[in-house]
Amino acid sequence: MSDIQVHRTDHGIGVVTPVGRLTMVAAKPLTEAVVALVDQGTSKVVVDLGETTFIDSSGLGALIAGLKRCRQAGGDLRIARPTEQVTTVLRLTNLDKVLTPRATVDEAF
Repeated sequence: MSDIQVHRTDHGIGVVTPVGRLTMVAAKPLTEAVVALVDQGTSKVVVDLGETTFIDSSGLGALIAGLKRCRQAGGDLRIARPTEQVTTVLRLTNLDKVLTPRATVDEAF
C-alpha cells in the first residue's frame, strides 16, 4: 500500500509523492491526484519517486496516464529522485526515454 502526498511549490508546480509501493492498489490514487491537480489548473506536475520502494506495470501505467493528462492540458509530467528499483524498471521498459528522471524536484522544471 502506498500513501500519496500532494502539494504545490511556490512556482505553481504540483508535486505528487507516492510513499511505499506503487502497485495496482496505489496506481488509481496516483492518477486521481494528478487529474485533480490538472483540473485545478496545475498542468506542470512532478512525481517525486524518492519515497517509492517498488513500482510495477500498474504504477508505470499511472505515470503514463498522468503524463498524457498533463500534456493534454498544455503542461507536462516529469519524475524526480527515482529509487534504484524504480530506475531499473524504467530502464528495462525504456520509459526512462519518455520520463527522463531528474535528480531533484527543483530540477524537474
